[in-house]
Amino acid sequence: MGVKFIGYIGFNNGSETQQAIRSRVLDKDYVDAAARAQEAGGFDRVLIPFGSNSPESQIVAAHAAAITSRLGFLVAHRPGFTQPTLAARQLATLDQLSGGRVAVHIITGGADEEMARDGDVGTTKSERYARTDEYLTVLRQELSASQPFDHEGRFYRVRQAFSAIKPDNLPIFFGGTSAEAIDVAGRHADVYATWGETLEATREVVQRVRASAARHGRSPGFSLSLRPVIAGTEEEAWKKAAEIVEQVRESRIAAGLPLEGHTPPNDGAQRLLRTASALRQDKRLWTGVAALTGAAGNSTGLVGTPEQVAEALLDYYEIGVDHFLIRGFDPLGDAVEYGKDLIPATRALVAARDAQAGVAAA
Repeated sequence: MGVKFIGYIGFNNGSETQQAIRSRVLDKDYVDAAARAQEAGGFDRVLIPFGSNSPESQIVAAHAAAITSRLGFLVAHRPGFTQPTLAARQLATLDQLSGGRVAVHIITGGADEEMARDGDVGTTKSERYARTDEYLTVLRQELSASQPFDHEGRFYRVRQAFSAIKPDNLPIFFGGTSAEAIDVAGRHADVYATWGETLEATREVVQRVRASAARHGRSPGFSLSLRPVIAGTEEEAWKKAAEIVEQVRESRIAAGLPLEGHTPPNDGAQRLLRTASALRQDKRLWTGVAALTGAAGNSTGLVGTPEQVAEALLDYYEIGVDHFLIRGFDPLGDAVEYGKDLIPATRALVAARDAQAGVAAA
């Protein structure tokens, strides 16, 4: 089935280990360099993140699309703050202007305080997933309808909605491991996105999503988010990982942030924090940063040489993961290294595996 790599363009070159260089909220030079480096490095797409206090993802994606020619963009988008009909036209316009290089990553939102910053106060998690479900129903209809349509729902009502502009192809990525999230994913996700857990836990999530999607006659792809730590030898890679943990520890202490006692608000982070109860799992799954940060976002990694990490990625590929979202703690420098060593090594292993599977099937 082949493998796709998704990189990351934040808004500056900061990370959990590089707090001091975050003086510019939006660093245009970094955005330009990150887009060009990841296009040159063979990434298929880059994620543009969403936050209640961060620059606007679609505008950053539009800029990055204008200075690249092949790189795709995974635009993080939160339902509930823009009407789905308008969001559909915005995304279709961006897709057309970029030459069909846009996908959207739907972020329902799990933390009440994060939602409240944009005026969503008092909704429950179940209500937000129900709203996302209806939102995506209307958005898909706006993107595909050949005639004006009406919609009468719990959250949205439209009369004679119609978009004259359509995308070439606008894949919908969707994440969340709660029962509500899996249910919505089954109906709408073209690619289901999850964080880097053990092979056993990932297999269980893949099976749940496939069962949900099968009820609707659908078969989504799967994306796994990881923070690879690579070096010339395995020993050097684990030393580098240990140094990253200490840098994160020092940074959080300096910022007055907790190192333990975390209570994540969403199911995915809770699962990830349970995974972080052991520093190393499987062949080379590393959870040191996840344990310190309360599994805040994409925070687990694979550690080793590029070839060793590629072999670990192949293990996930064999249970159904066909997209890997990878980003480093030195965002720009690591992206260059991934493109030089890790991506080619993984593609070679996947191609050999697929060729062998084809021969066996024949």
